[in-house]
Amino acid sequence: MKIISGTGHRALAERIASAAGVDLCEVDITRFPDGEIFVKIVDNVRGDDLFIVQSVSIEPNNYLMELLIMIDAAKRASADRITAVLPYYGYARQDRKDQPRVPITAKLVATLLEAAGADRVLCCDLHAQQIQGFFEVPVDHLYASPVIVKYLRSLELDDLVVVSPDAGGLKMADAYSKLLGAGIALVGKQRKSAEDVEANHLVGEVEGRNTLLVDDMTSTAGTLTAAAKLLKKAGAKSIRAAVSHSLLTQKGIDRLINSPIDELVTTDTVPQREWSDFNVTVLSVADILAEAICRIHNDQSVSSLFRVDN
Repeated sequence: MKIISGTGHRALAERIASAAGVDLCEVDITRFPDGEIFVKIVDNVRGDDLFIVQSVSIEPNNYLMELLIMIDAAKRASADRITAVLPYYGYARQDRKDQPRVPITAKLVATLLEAAGADRVLCCDLHAQQIQGFFEVPVDHLYASPVIVKYLRSLELDDLVVVSPDAGGLKMADAYSKLLGAGIALVGKQRKSAEDVEANHLVGEVEGRNTLLVDDMTSTAGTLTAAAKLLKKAGAKSIRAAVSHSLLTQKGIDRLINSPIDELVTTDTVPQREWSDFNVTVLSVADILAEAICRIHNDQSVSSLFRVDN
């Protein structure tokens, strides 16, 4: 078994390799003067079970192309099996044709990964679970909830209500509410644009109670902050947000700072900035991903990784 990393999130790859008890293989990734990507796997990987770690985030075009080239390089270097490890699966938002003349980009990415030579895919908290069906190769889909729930339980929040910031997140909110033994509520929203959201109604009782907004990802924080304002208006005692993938833009950061959200709980599936102006807790998914990699290598089940221990 060997693990290599792209430049998308090398710090996470190093933590994964350390948790798996191996060293990262050396890879030379450079750019030609015109921006083309050059990849050379320095270590010998012939006949190896190879795992390529790459978060396709922040600059998804660049990191996706880099991942495809690494897979091709590994295939031509005669790796026995190539597993693409995507802590964050880029282009996952477009998972269906919901209007005329638009692509299903999540499917396109799946097709590209397979065409490049990936034999297996390992990812974390897909934006839509049906993306697994876009692949003809095995997909292992992990969740960040065991890590996030463990932290939330340590806070010992009484009278907690888990809130879905939109109808699409109700299933996730229901899962968190059961794991935390909490109530559940739903915020209805109307999207005005890709960056602007209006939260206009709340289903559930939150007055005088601790609340937790849950979502799989955020970038401009429009959905989270609009929901938080509605919760504050409804008399919530405290407001926290738990998000698996935090891809915050500057606009999103500004919104969080000026919002009634008391704490953002997220993971290191994508690179995180240093926070000094807002209360952010970053939890690592390295141990879960490392355990999954070891289990895949040893042909063991990964289903036990979904369990949240009490």
